[in-house]
Parts: sequence; structure tokens; C-alpha cells
Amino acid sequence: MDIVSHGLYGGVAFGRKNRTSFWLSFFFGIAPDLFSFGLFTIGTWVGLFEHPDWSSGRHPDPSAIPTFVHMLYDTTHSFVIFAFVFGLIWFLRKKPLYELLAWPLHILVDIPTHSAAFFPTPFLWPLSDYTVDGYPWSRPEIFIPNVLLILFLYAWWYRSRSRRESAGRT
Repeated sequence: MDIVSHGLYGGVAFGRKNRTSFWLSFFFGIAPDLFSFGLFTIGTWVGLFEHPDWSSGRHPDPSAIPTFVHMLYDTTHSFVIFAFVFGLIWFLRKKPLYELLAWPLHILVDIPTHSAAFFPTPFLWPLSDYTVDGYPWSRPEIFIPNVLLILFLYAWWYRSRSRRESAGRT
């Protein structure tokens, strides 16, 4: 799934409490990709890494992506790692940080929307290398319903919020 969709799903699912909660959920929704591909992308902008060839309209050869990106991707796209971090933060705060749940939502959405050809989601790493050969999110039959679902969810959220605010004024 694209990074913006992940943020929007995280925000609508776990950030409806207030503006801070929304942006924190949005951040945790994009964090798995931000901490793997984001660092690499910044590195290509400043000339640290060669920019992969996307000109064919297809994904570049995964071997053209540096090893550290693969390692960070495995780490940030794992339910096992998430569970450890969530538990640690809960222990340190003495209460759960619910906005952090946008992270496993990201992983859950990625599982069926990444093919084995380019960064399949290693959701059980480091316990297992098992992945699902899904349908790439860039395919129109995935991308268009994704956009429509996001529009529907935000329209529903806006409408329900407006109704609550109107009910509170009377």
C-alpha cells in the first residue's frame, strides 16, 4: 500500500480522539515505510545512494535496493517486533499508547497488497520468513477501491463527528 494511504487508515482508525491523536496515528501508520524506504529515499536525494530505475513502470530489481533497507523493512513490518515495542511502551508508560496500533494495521494492509516479487511483508520476522504473495497495491483493481474506501471512511467520520457536535449544541 502507498505510504499516504497507510497514514490515512491509521488516522481514521486510531486517531479520532483529537488532532494530536490523529497525527500520532498518522505517523505510526506511515512509520514502517518511513523508517525503511524513507531513509533510503533521502539518501538518493543527497547522492548517498543510486536511485533505482523505475522507468520501466515496474518495480526495480530488489537487489538494486541496499541491504539495510531490506533489514529495516523486515524489522518494521513484523508483528513480533511491533508486539515487543507495544509491550515495552505500555510497561514504561503504565498504560497503552493506542495510536501505536496504526503500525500493525499498516502491516495487516501490506500482507495482501505486496507481491513476492517486490518486498513481500515478513509479518512473522524474526521467527519466520513466511510471506504472502499478494496483489500489488499499484494495480487498478486494488488502488481504486483503496482510494474509494478512504474517501468513504473519512466522509463517515466527518458526518458522525458533525452529528455528535450538533447533538451537543442542542
